[in-house]
Amino acid sequence: MRRTERHPAKNGANSLWHIYKTVPFLKVAKNFIIIQLARYTPFMSVKNFLYRTFLGMKVGRKTSFALMVFPDVMFPERIRVGDNSIIGFNTTILAHEYLIEEYRIGDVVIGDNVLIGANTTILPGVEIGDGAIVSAASLVNSDIPPGAFAGGNPARVIFTKEEMEKRQKDSYLEVQ
Repeated sequence: MRRTERHPAKNGANSLWHIYKTVPFLKVAKNFIIIQLARYTPFMSVKNFLYRTFLGMKVGRKTSFALMVFPDVMFPERIRVGDNSIIGFNTTILAHEYLIEEYRIGDVVIGDNVLIGANTTILPGVEIGDGAIVSAASLVNSDIPPGAFAGGNPARVIFTKEEMEKRQKDSYLEVQ
C-alpha cells in the first residue's frame, strides 16, 4: 500500500474541481514555469538548482534529470531524490493524484544510485530503494526494494538485489 494522505472531495464534485482550494493558483503557475525551464535545459547543475531553490525538492549531489522530466507541479516539495541517481527522459514523478471521491498526496523517495528508465511514471507515496533500477516505460505504483531491478505496468521486481549481484558476477566471469 502506498503511503498517501487521503482527503475527501466535497460538495458532490470531483476532487479536481476544487484544485485551487488544495493548492494556491500562483504556486502552481510558478512551479509550472520553473519545471518547463528545467525540462529543456541541458545543464544538470542548473536543473538541480532550479528544483532545489524554487520548487523545494530535495535533490542529492551528482543527480541527473534527463530532458523532459516532469516533477509534480503541485507538490514538488514532497519529492526527494538521493545522490548520484539518474531520472530518465520524459519521466513523470507525481506526489498527488486527484480522483472522483478524493485526492491523495504522498512523498516520493528515490534513493542513492538509482536508475529510472525513460518514460516512467512514479505515483505518490512510493519509495525506490538505493541502487534500484527501474526499466523504461514502467508504472511505479508500489515500493521497489534496494538493489532490485523492476519494470512493467505495473512495475514488479524482476530480479532481487541478490539475483542482480549474481548476474553481474556471472557476467564478469564470462568476460574473463
